[in-house]
Amino acid sequence: MTPHLSRRFLLQSAILAAAAPAFAHAAVGRAAAAALPAPSAWTLRPFELKDVSLGQGVFANKRQLMLDHGRGYDVNRLLQVFRANAGLSTGGAVAPGGWEGLDGEANGNLRGHYTGHFLTMLSQAYASTGEQTYADRISTMVGALTDVRAALRTDPRMLTVTGRWGGAHENVRGSYQYVDLPAPVLGGAAAITLSTWVKPTHDANWQRVFDFGNDTTRYMYLVTRNAGGVPRFAITTNGPGGEQGLNGTAALPLNQWSHLAVTITGTTGTLYVNGTAVAQNTSMTLNPSALGTLTNNWLGRSNYSGDPVYAGAFDEFNVYSRALSAADITSLQSNEAKKSSAGLGNLASYYFSATSGGTFADASGRGLTATLRRTWGAPSHAGFLAAYPETQFIDLESRTSPDYTKVWAPYYTAHKILKGLLDAYLATDDARALDLASGMCDWMYSRLSKLPEATLQRMWGIFSSGEFGGIVETIVDLYSITGKADHLALAKLFDLDKLIDACAANTDTLDGLHANQHIPIFTGLVRLYDATGETRYLTAAKNFWGMVIPHRMFGIGGTSTAEFWKARGVVAGTISDTSAESCCAYNLLKLSRMLFFHEQDPKYMDYYERALYNQVLGSKQDKADAEKPLVTYFIGLTPGHVRDYTPKQGTTCCEGTGMESATKYQDSVYFKSADGGSLYVNLYSASTLTWAEKGVTVTQTTEYPKEQGTTLTFGGGSAAFALRLRVPVWATAGFRVTVNGQAVSGTPVAGSYFAVSRTWQSGDIVRISVPFRLRVEKALDDPSLQALFHGPVNLVARSSSTSHLSVGLYRNAALSGDLLPSLTPVSGKPLHYTLNGTEFAPFSEGTEDPTHAYVRRAEPTVVFGTVSSGVANPAKADGTTLLDEIWAGAPFANKAALVTRVRSTSAAWVSAGLLTQAAADTVVSTAQQASYVS
Repeated sequence: MTPHLSRRFLLQSAILAAAAPAFAHAAVGRAAAAALPAPSAWTLRPFELKDVSLGQGVFANKRQLMLDHGRGYDVNRLLQVFRANAGLSTGGAVAPGGWEGLDGEANGNLRGHYTGHFLTMLSQAYASTGEQTYADRISTMVGALTDVRAALRTDPRMLTVTGRWGGAHENVRGSYQYVDLPAPVLGGAAAITLSTWVKPTHDANWQRVFDFGNDTTRYMYLVTRNAGGVPRFAITTNGPGGEQGLNGTAALPLNQWSHLAVTITGTTGTLYVNGTAVAQNTSMTLNPSALGTLTNNWLGRSNYSGDPVYAGAFDEFNVYSRALSAADITSLQSNEAKKSSAGLGNLASYYFSATSGGTFADASGRGLTATLRRTWGAPSHAGFLAAYPETQFIDLESRTSPDYTKVWAPYYTAHKILKGLLDAYLATDDARALDLASGMCDWMYSRLSKLPEATLQRMWGIFSSGEFGGIVETIVDLYSITGKADHLALAKLFDLDKLIDACAANTDTLDGLHANQHIPIFTGLVRLYDATGETRYLTAAKNFWGMVIPHRMFGIGGTSTAEFWKARGVVAGTISDTSAESCCAYNLLKLSRMLFFHEQDPKYMDYYERALYNQVLGSKQDKADAEKPLVTYFIGLTPGHVRDYTPKQGTTCCEGTGMESATKYQDSVYFKSADGGSLYVNLYSASTLTWAEKGVTVTQTTEYPKEQGTTLTFGGGSAAFALRLRVPVWATAGFRVTVNGQAVSGTPVAGSYFAVSRTWQSGDIVRISVPFRLRVEKALDDPSLQALFHGPVNLVARSSSTSHLSVGLYRNAALSGDLLPSLTPVSGKPLHYTLNGTEFAPFSEGTEDPTHAYVRRAEPTVVFGTVSSGVANPAKADGTTLLDEIWAGAPFANKAALVTRVRSTSAAWVSAGLLTQAAADTVVSTAQQASYVS
């Protein structure tokens, strides 16, 4: 019987058979090309960041803030969590906190992701500026991560630090390390002393100095801090309810050596801290002999799995089969044990300074060698690199429900690290970075390729825990360098078929989904289409884009509320303080850019301009800070919302993508056609393009969007190609192009590209005029709730009111339909206006002013040219008012054309019973009397 072969198996087999020869020349460690090879499926090609330099303006100013941050931040803080996880010295560095540290949200289960973002930011900064500082920082990080991977592949080794008497061993917090002692260590003694020097480095409660036990029923422990924050010793054969204990009186100081000792003899137990007896229990009935032979004899680890591993150093641990005297304990304060009156422990004695490996010799003469271990078991598998153990990845494979306190998107974090390494390689040619990236993919393939397809589908469908970001895109990018068939096969293992099939069939199933978990899936699908030619991927990505834009899009270009999507067409109904997660806009820009490479539909770049000039720019605060990137997580769109540029200590996913955005503003200003016959000018932004293949430069001089147009000046040699200039979809009138002062014939169409073909010479000047007008965009589910736009710029009201402002805009509308004359310009502040005493300013300004991105449209009476008719402005059932319908006919050639529109519209409303004839006559008369701006 022929076995059933899944679609995944068949596709992978085809990939494995066909893919390898395509990149047979590629090898890990070779010198990197200047950029990733462009897929043959792309009809357009991007320029490298080094080919486009930014001129003075809003983009350069915002970027400079991020460049300064990248230059000044201590990268050892980012590396701390990686080094700690590997048991390496952290050099005293303190992790950033927030999501990037052990104390972060969900137990720090996303730590490591931010390091990847930072590597990408540094790589883009270096590619753009050539400044060696960024390359040096990249090299430091790549070198450290190389050391980390090597350490994770071996058994843990002693980390030597300065001790009380010489060398000592430190358990770095986050290393999950403990010392495993042989079973006979307590020797069944009825009388006993346990003595040690400790230097705790963290103040978490219930960190065990030692714990000898079988489980949570029979054990004996000493902690640096109990629930009250003081040392505690306890022994029990009946669980926590049967503990016989000794509690200290004061907390142990952090980062200082303290001596702890416990003695038991007869019914008396005593706890000493730094030579002083701080607690005594004379009613004890338990001692080590009552415990029997124990299986878990640990220094630094608890038999309770939820307790933290001890963070700090050990110097000398001695176990005696007698209760030392107070004088002996005192002697241990000023002498090494071997020089004290107590001498070395006769049951066990460890110096912690006699090895550089992972074992500690016993000086008691009993030969009880101790072994350093990790709580998560054996060394990691080849290629594994993370700031936490493999346990998150293992847990995900059997997980059926989300719990980010246990597993928080391990493959998402892997993506950020992988992307940062790949970008580092492309920017600096550092073969170590490529080796690390390739090794990560080898490791992922070795895990995921062994899982049943049903398991993979379940994993990727779990909210949060199964999120994997843009990992597919990055894996395919890596494959284009390495040519490893396993890498392309790995990319296919992330297929979430339910989502892909629905979008390929143009069936909208997005309601209720986590937005940023799913947007980057589609950038990966586009790249899979590039690599495999499977049209299902590209079709799904195109259809998905159309499900979000405009149906789930806010005016600024963002999407999502509290990270999730609501029903299609619901915009006003999703406005909240947690609207427009910044990562969503970042990933939608990437998707729009990729789709435009395949199909030059101007809608993709119209969206790109909208989101870039509004949400992306507005998400970066206009302020310098060495410690924080100052980028928003959510952009609340509720009335009077004040943007938070330092959420969760500044280490969220959105701060990460915000760093990346600010160092690649120029990546989509220009594209070239695959055949070199066209240059696309997508964005009007001060910049200079060096098109090496053509031997020309194109310098764009503009203050856009403060300036309503731009100037292109050609330099270098001569070259023939078509210059394709984007005509924004909102530029409905007046778009004009001149070359060397002469008007170019043709009729530019809004929402298209206007082509100018010629042989360009050095000194040629192209002037582009892009007249702005003030317009409104209505929320799909509430037309009265509107966003104001002047050209590409979203104008937001600055007001502390927490209710939507009522705004009327027709009172002095121009014959062109431009609503701007109803506003008053603010002198000396371009793109700032006032209306009824309220200032309106560009959303892109990164201030902490309370803002209103949406206003409530209110036109209570019919007004023309500031002259009121006194007639109430009637409305239809759908909210459309008489004035809405009149001005929908704009632009008007002259006043007479407007009056004609007023007359015909009023007559229609009279016929519909929505307006009396007398009121209609008054409306027409007012329109005739008023004067208008053009």
